[in-house]
Amino acid sequence: MTRSSFLGYECSKCGTTYSAKELQTICQDSNCGRPLLAKYDLVKAKATLNLKSLKNRDASLWRYEEVLLVDQDDAVTLGEGFTPLLKARNLGAAAGFNSSTQPTILVKDESANPTGSFKARGLCMAISVMHKLGRDHAALPTAGNAGAAAAAYSARAGIKCHVAMPSDTPTAMMDEVRAYGADLYTVDGLIGDAATVIRKGVVEHDWFDLSTLKEPYRLEGKKTMGYELWEQLNGNLPQHILYPTGGGTGLIGMWKAFQELSEMGLFIGTLPKMYAVQSTGCAPIVDAFNAKTERSMPWENAATIAPGIRIPTPFADDLILSALHESNGGAIAVTDEEIIAAMKTVSTSEGIDVCPEGAATFAALSHLRKDGAISENDSVVLFNTGTGLKHPELR
Repeated sequence: MTRSSFLGYECSKCGTTYSAKELQTICQDSNCGRPLLAKYDLVKAKATLNLKSLKNRDASLWRYEEVLLVDQDDAVTLGEGFTPLLKARNLGAAAGFNSSTQPTILVKDESANPTGSFKARGLCMAISVMHKLGRDHAALPTAGNAGAAAAAYSARAGIKCHVAMPSDTPTAMMDEVRAYGADLYTVDGLIGDAATVIRKGVVEHDWFDLSTLKEPYRLEGKKTMGYELWEQLNGNLPQHILYPTGGGTGLIGMWKAFQELSEMGLFIGTLPKMYAVQSTGCAPIVDAFNAKTERSMPWENAATIAPGIRIPTPFADDLILSALHESNGGAIAVTDEEIIAAMKTVSTSEGIDVCPEGAATFAALSHLRKDGAISENDSVVLFNTGTGLKHPELR
């Protein structure tokens, strides 16, 4: 029987350590305040975590129990994770590659998760930890999908959930939150305005704030996307990963997973180049990457049809940028018109109903091909982070 090798938390900036036995937020040093990262006994984890041992485990993200925050017995689960990695046979030509020597283009289809998006990975982990440690009120601001996932897992755990989102969030996502019994607050504004509602509830009602990377739990669920790529590629990793980036938890999480795999000796070689994909209407990471700065500037008047990447002030911008630089990757912005066209191209050529954020990665692939960043025979993974069914307004 396997067990988690989780040890505790460490500040991503100053290195201060924090206990695993109580809920944590961010570094409490007044001069720091940066995100915390979970640490594991990777020597212990390596003793039972390998490709052979994984063959008979449950087809969910909990198969990587050794490097997760709680044992599988304590999981609040709806069967999340282990989503399809699909070979895209027709997208290469559409992206400008030669038809005779196309690269290996794969789509990691996160729409197969409970509540239809990759947000299930992070929120199942956060709610599992909350449930184990006895807290009963979860709260978060959201662009939509995270709220739906938080509401679903809270219902599963018997925890009350409070969700705040912009009033122009797609109606399907609002309906989901209500269907799972959560309290829904809408605001005229952006996700930062929704966060103001949550902060008030945290202070006045002792809600636990699950805002992106202002807690160390969601990242540990999202990092399993990296472990799945490694397993589904039989111990290998792609050369390039294109990821739609708002708050950046998934990108940071995968980079953390790849580093853990390397430290355990389970992957030997060059790690993937990570690319953050944003919209030209909200591209703080792209601007910061191009300017070679350690932090991003708030994006004024953020506007895009892709709500998941309409994040004008990503809290963990320094960790996102660090992953991009360390991996020799990049950051690219695409227009809303390109996103809409890509939604149609991917669905009609591959039968994958992508969300606008996922479509943005295909639009970015075309640019990276033209720029020569991705060559003819390279291997590329595009992330579709959710189902297009929640966006009838874009049909």
